[in-house]
Amino acid sequence: MKTVFHSSNERGHADHGWLNAHHSFSFASYHDPSKVHFGLLRVLNDDIVAPGQGFGMHPHDNMEIVTIPLSGTLEHRDSMGNIGVIKPNEIQAMSAGSGLMHSEYNHSKTEPINLLQIWVFPKERNIKPRYDQKVFSASDKEGKFKTVVAPERSDDVMWINQDAYFSLGKFSDASTQEYEIKHAGNGAYVFVIEGGATINGQKLGKRDAMGISETDKFSMDIAAGSEILVIDVPMN
Repeated sequence: MKTVFHSSNERGHADHGWLNAHHSFSFASYHDPSKVHFGLLRVLNDDIVAPGQGFGMHPHDNMEIVTIPLSGTLEHRDSMGNIGVIKPNEIQAMSAGSGLMHSEYNHSKTEPINLLQIWVFPKERNIKPRYDQKVFSASDKEGKFKTVVAPERSDDVMWINQDAYFSLGKFSDASTQEYEIKHAGNGAYVFVIEGGATINGQKLGKRDAMGISETDKFSMDIAAGSEILVIDVPMN
């Protein structure tokens, strides 16, 4: 098993006033040659957006974009005519495909929003762009990992144009979980949203992460009160 540890306090950081952003991987003006990507996972941004502020209309192409609100509400608009508002326990997935324009704004005029925006390189290029959002029950991920994004089309998950899987777990009590890699040749990027975990002897705290590859399974000792995201992605 091969591992790489990414400490939360070593992430890239940019404070633009309206946007306070932390970057797990090289992004915009932040560049670390050792943190360009993990396999086909290209971006994991931890953003806090001020009330009423956001990202104006801008283009994307050939990227799978998943947005996970942690607190607050996010308003989405795009050139396909989609308008949506998402909040915690909802997930937004978008295939930029052959190209689209979109904007993301804090829907609230009084409260900030904290969200994770994640980019994964696509399996097929120049597909027809698409947008989707889905509500997931908080109870579905209590004490276990719930797969919320997958390459198989199903009513239970969000579809992604890549052999990638996103799983979320909330653990009120301490727990030991064995995670099995879902696709041959994939690795897993474990991101601690809240709380902590120990993997292969390495302790992870809030917003720490570990990339794990060259194995088909691994174990996590998870602290009580933790929330964890596992991104299971092809390594090449």
